[in-house]
Amino acid sequence: MRFMNPILLAAVMASVTVPSLTANDWPHWRGPDRSGISTETAWADQWPAAGPAIAWKAQAGLGYTSFVVANGRAVTAGHADEKDTVFCFDANTGKLLWKHAYPSELGDKYFDGGTTGTPTIDGDRVFWLSRWGDTFCLNLTDGKVIWNKNVQTESKARVPDWGFGGAPLVQGDKLILNVGDAGLALDKKTGAILWQSAPKSAGYSTPMPLKQGNNTLAVFGSAQSYVAVNLADGKEAWRIKWLTQYGVNASDPIFDGDHVFLSTGYGKGSALFKLGGAEPVEVWKSKAFRTQMNGAVLYKGHLYGVDGDTSEKASLKCIDFVTGTEKWKHANFGSGGVIIADGKLIALSGTGELMVAPAAPDGFKPTARAQVFGGKCWTAPVLADGRIYCRNSRGEVVVVDARKK
Repeated sequence: MRFMNPILLAAVMASVTVPSLTANDWPHWRGPDRSGISTETAWADQWPAAGPAIAWKAQAGLGYTSFVVANGRAVTAGHADEKDTVFCFDANTGKLLWKHAYPSELGDKYFDGGTTGTPTIDGDRVFWLSRWGDTFCLNLTDGKVIWNKNVQTESKARVPDWGFGGAPLVQGDKLILNVGDAGLALDKKTGAILWQSAPKSAGYSTPMPLKQGNNTLAVFGSAQSYVAVNLADGKEAWRIKWLTQYGVNASDPIFDGDHVFLSTGYGKGSALFKLGGAEPVEVWKSKAFRTQMNGAVLYKGHLYGVDGDTSEKASLKCIDFVTGTEKWKHANFGSGGVIIADGKLIALSGTGELMVAPAAPDGFKPTARAQVFGGKCWTAPVLADGRIYCRNSRGEVVVVDARKK
């Protein structure tokens, strides 16, 4: 038998070990285009009276980390036994393929503690930022550490009151983190710092990319503002002063054309700004929509998301993007989260009820609902390849099999 060229053999093995990315993957926070929307259609929005089929269940430790799913793998994180652990499951079967654990504080300040950010999958790599600045680049195939460092120690940035939050953003060869007043950029191949901002408190949102003119920006929620910087060098492009109680600017900004929507909790409310001038210009503001943690989803001119804090009976609402006018309210939803796929809301309530309903401004009219678990559920669901990934704060994972039969 003739021997295969070593380079060709390596390429073949890589293609076998890590399947190619598909349109139904959810590789990073808020989905394929970071909007909370999936184009996936091969899933069922109606379930039997006995409830939907369950693909698999797992335990991932204490925390609020969402799932990212790509290349046949589902990745999340949690805390147990004074360690944080990144878990990688087989997306089809739920088999644990690998895990990577490291010592970490629980961080239970005014809540249960545990992990709060979400990993990012980029090709055959997994990137993870912990609440305390531990940053890892892991091999998606086997979980081996490619590089790791503590970005807080190196950058001297202040650790926010509840630790660093959000998910890493990959843009070209850069890994963008919400660390410091207006972000920090690493070389994604080595972890070397490329640029950093003032060592003030970050907020808890995920860096969001924005194309403005000839520049690609990243927009961060800091403790006192939402600020946009040029990805090339970290130089500030614009800033919107946004003071929220305790500096909890956690929900992600939402862009549509030359407008940006901001919303936070603790009674702050929301506002729409027009971009393009020297400074963003306020279009409207309102206290009728206050997304404390999970960002709303913009679909066909309307925003769908949670209004209210964990300390109250938060509601699920729909508002008009252009005017801020409330269209409908579903009371007692709690601090859960929503995504949209094929024109339908997939909503996981704060107490673990999973619901599907048309994403429409004329009311919330579920076509399917099931109590998938109990406990505290602050984590938005994820849809990938017909499976809906749900988790609660205790780390109970339930993956609903919603594939059309």
